Amino acid sequence: MAGVTTAKKEHLSHEMGMHTEGLVGRTQQRFFDIAEERVGYGYPDAPDVDFNKRAEIDCENLETRQINSQLRELIRHGVGTIVLKNPGSKHSIAVGILNRLNLYIEGSCGYFACGLTDGPNIRIKGRVGWACGENMLAGTIVIEKNAGSQFGAALRGGDLVCKGSVGARTGIDQKGGNIIVGGDTGSFSGFMMQRGRMVILGNAGKNLGDSMYDGTIYLGGEARSLGVDAVPGEMTDLDRQWLTRKLKMYDLYPKQGINHIKKIVAGKALWNYDNLEPGEKKLVL
Repeated sequence: MAGVTTAKKEHLSHEMGMHTEGLVGRTQQRFFDIAEERVGYGYPDAPDVDFNKRAEIDCENLETRQINSQLRELIRHGVGTIVLKNPGSKHSIAVGILNRLNLYIEGSCGYFACGLTDGPNIRIKGRVGWACGENMLAGTIVIEKNAGSQFGAALRGGDLVCKGSVGARTGIDQKGGNIIVGGDTGSFSGFMMQRGRMVILGNAGKNLGDSMYDGTIYLGGEARSLGVDAVPGEMTDLDRQWLTRKLKMYDLYPKQGINHIKKIVAGKALWNYDNLEPGEKKLVL
């Protein structure tokens, strides 16, 4: 539009959300103390549970819906420690648990295990399929063996740990929390990462950290390649202290120590709208 001043153009661009300054604001990371004794964490209608009350569910002849229904029924009756036996790699086991709970799964799970959880501490003695811990909010999930692709997709809080290796797109769209991998990870891990930390003690596939906006990736091995806007960062004493504490917590501290671990962060070249599409420029102006 002819005659539109620079100030007016700047105002219009801000109205469209097209800012050129760096992103600012409070962190969205949630902090969760796994030793916290308060029951009913986060939800006023969450049942009070007693961790000394223990129950087992044999999943061998049960469908996923039946397994999850029995889990919720035990929680409603105040059972705080539950063991799932013979899960048989069924999909979507233990999803949507919004309560403090000690859950032990003695075997392997299929796709989407333990997604949408907020509070439970879960240990899986076998393997897991795709998208384990998707949209997890708080608590811990520890997998003793390997995990499939999209491990911790859209993770928001808590600790998600795989002591083995994982597939591609680990932590895609991660928004908080911590992902720890004891082995290798596949391509596009950390894709569009926004907050939180990811620790990979082995090697990573191509395009590690592609299009990450924020957050931190720690890499113990080598990456086949870094993705767009993923750049090396400087390790600090705080980084080393955090890594030491977290890795010892899950018995993953490397024998050679942590001085070999590299730090990868966002280059922040994607934090603005300097290169608008012609249609977008026309709309703004």
